[in-house]
Amino acid sequence: MFIPCGGVLRVRRIAIAAFPATLVGMTVALLGVTPLVAGAQRGDEVRHAWERVAPSDAGLDPVRLQGLVNEIRDGARFPNLHSLLVVRHGALVVEEYFAGYGPNDLHTLQSVTKSVTSSLVGIALEQGHLLGLDERVVEFFPQWKEEIADDPRRAAMTLRDLLTMRSGTDYHERGNNSPHDQLNRLRTGWDRFYLARPMEAEPGERFLYDSGGVILLSSLLKARAGVHAHVFAADHLFAPLGVTRTGWFTNDDGHPHTGGGLDLRPRDMARFGQLYLQGGRWMGHQIVPQEWVEESTRMHVRLDERGHTIGYGYLWWILEPDPDGKGTETIYAAMGFRAQYIFVVPEHDMVVVVTGGTRSRADQIKPVLFLYSHILPAIEHTPVE
Repeated sequence: MFIPCGGVLRVRRIAIAAFPATLVGMTVALLGVTPLVAGAQRGDEVRHAWERVAPSDAGLDPVRLQGLVNEIRDGARFPNLHSLLVVRHGALVVEEYFAGYGPNDLHTLQSVTKSVTSSLVGIALEQGHLLGLDERVVEFFPQWKEEIADDPRRAAMTLRDLLTMRSGTDYHERGNNSPHDQLNRLRTGWDRFYLARPMEAEPGERFLYDSGGVILLSSLLKARAGVHAHVFAADHLFAPLGVTRTGWFTNDDGHPHTGGGLDLRPRDMARFGQLYLQGGRWMGHQIVPQEWVEESTRMHVRLDERGHTIGYGYLWWILEPDPDGKGTETIYAAMGFRAQYIFVVPEHDMVVVVTGGTRSRADQIKPVLFLYSHILPAIEHTPVE
């Protein structure tokens, strides 16, 4: 099973983690990264407040769920987790915090940020800033066009290739001084660094977990929308969604780390998951185009992986369906290093959020495991006649 990587790890003020493409991560220093924190009036939050219901009223077994909460709190089986939220039928049925965290604390999302970045691409397409997923990356950088086109493979790279992590670029996150380590240490020029990496495959040919291409998407948005991705997100995603506080790391160019630098509160992570569960609509307004929600959470890359992860969409992971459910509808997830998760379960009208702080490779995948071993079995299925 993949453990998503490439996000920002807060160690004092300016530390960042580079996370290998598959299973492990290492910490490196990032110089010159600036945290951005935005706020809004409490009235916005009241207007978008969650309804609270008991698990049994939402068709969930409270004993099973309480058992999971107890195990997380005990820490022996599921250590170093910070929150667990379960939303069913649009209502918050479980909200638990651990290790001193609370509902108003911003939490690192790590590579969950990538799925938020995907939503910005969908909004930008709807607004006409982007012409389509087959638009070539070279067209966004006329000042470097000759350099980019020195390799015909790089010149052929498209938005779709970046969204499916099939850019063909020699950019990996394995070990000390990986390309991702090097990018994270740069104060400026993240886009130029990525585009200068050699090519090692044809775009669209193979999947390679690659945060650099997702970070490059921020530059593409800036080139067309005229503002950096975190500003675009504030105006067109977070404000209409009622998210009143965010944090986002940027470099000295003002370029946000769209591969892993976003902080949100767990409740707001749940809002984002619920937004996708509702086809991109929130309080009667279409925030993310419904067609984009459907297309970005569809399997575009099939992964030969052990465990529950079976594919990749447009910066969303595709997980196998509930094995005890009635249908075959896949689950999709935003997943980040150190156990950050948003699971969206359309078959059961459910969103599950987990945040954590573990560095253990084995412990990082445990929220995926307890989704299947504890939370999905808590659904009280109607007997089939």
